[in-house]
Amino acid sequence: MSVLEENPDSPLKKRPPRWSDIWLKKTKPLKHVVFAMQLQSLASKDPKSQTLIPHFANIDRTLLLSDELLLKILSKLPLSQRNPNSLVCKRWLNLQGRLVRSLKILDWNFLVSGRLITRFPNLAHVDLLNGCLFSPRNSGILLTHRMVSMQMRYGNCSNWELLEENLLPVEVVDGGLQALANGCPNLRRLVVINASELGLLTLAEECLTLQELELHKCNDNVLRGIAACENLQILKLVGNVDGLYCSLVSDVGLTILAQGCKRLVKLELSGCEGSFDGIKAIGQCCLMLEELTICDHRMEDGWLAALSYCENLKTLRLLSCKRIDLDPGPDEYLGFCPSLERLYLQKCQLRSKKSLRALFRVCEAVREVVVLDCWGLDNDMFTSASVCRRVKFLSLEGCSLLTTERLEATVLSWLDLETLVVVSCKNIKESDISPALATLFCNLKELRWRPDAKSLLSLSLMGTGMGKKGGKFFKRT
Repeated sequence: MSVLEENPDSPLKKRPPRWSDIWLKKTKPLKHVVFAMQLQSLASKDPKSQTLIPHFANIDRTLLLSDELLLKILSKLPLSQRNPNSLVCKRWLNLQGRLVRSLKILDWNFLVSGRLITRFPNLAHVDLLNGCLFSPRNSGILLTHRMVSMQMRYGNCSNWELLEENLLPVEVVDGGLQALANGCPNLRRLVVINASELGLLTLAEECLTLQELELHKCNDNVLRGIAACENLQILKLVGNVDGLYCSLVSDVGLTILAQGCKRLVKLELSGCEGSFDGIKAIGQCCLMLEELTICDHRMEDGWLAALSYCENLKTLRLLSCKRIDLDPGPDEYLGFCPSLERLYLQKCQLRSKKSLRALFRVCEAVREVVVLDCWGLDNDMFTSASVCRRVKFLSLEGCSLLTTERLEATVLSWLDLETLVVVSCKNIKESDISPALATLFCNLKELRWRPDAKSLLSLSLMGTGMGKKGGKFFKRT
């Protein structure tokens, strides 16, 4: 008989494994739970061991939770609590950094040093616009533009010279783009200024999921790099900005862009030059384009006719344009956008009746028309809007030259009109409202009528049902 059999109480004899030992063998968090339960049981049985309670109270119980579980908990908290939560400990600081998806970079060294990627590894939206500007600290002069805000050393130079002096070199910007592309392969949106073709090519090769790009100080050569972003869907190009910087985007760049970015859904051209050929190329190649915004354009005459090639275009926006198209050509060459639903005109100078007539001719299938603070829109110009016979929504704000008679003649020809908004149009008088126009008001689904500060129509019509479909304006006495 062996020694172990003769002495069953020998410490050398192996006891059979317990089920709890097997279950807890590779479960580290559960061991912490068991240890905490043991401390509680010892403290409750032995009054002399109450000194264990303070040590147990100082234990960080969040250590029992995995990073994935704690991330789910932190992601459910409001955004206002993220900064305070990051001050709890280093672990929470790192976890909060993994939750950040959007960031505006103000310090370029934070990007090129690698600290950005380490601190925020899951970034999807990055704004580098202000980070590309070198501005002196503790300066008492602040230059604020609608796009950028920077400090100045002195104020005896133009804005253009100041921006060129404080703008990071192209090579430095490209280096930052390369660092960003290597660290954020899942980048989806980017805003940058003064980048080159090589920097954008690196970005296109590494960030295959890039879908939205806003590029300032853009030119034709830079667009060669943008054309490599095959999955790009939203693009904003800023070429020339009065008083800030000058850059050229012509038909050459627009053609390169159209042949490379064929999945574009939204396109905004700000301060860009071009003509019929550039817009035509975009319409023929970007078949998924649904929204086109043109801001402060420098395009040659005749570009309006190219909009008819954008067969799937649904929204057309013209913002801050000093002119529309002074020589659009004959009507038979204009064509029209068959899928267009919305037309927005904001802060545009409507100097030519011929150009505005051509615009409405191209947009004759539109359902919504919004005119906001456009200079020069008078009765003769607004007459051309009668060609848009499918309008359901009309909003006029800041049209001081338009009168009630012209408004009435136009809206009465739109049989599908459902919503009318008239705000700050001082020549539209309530005293000029005819019974026919009042009947139209009665059949509308929505009416906002504040042509001037003295307008009392909205107050006097309370309780009459006016502005609601099927309501009655006149009551029998």
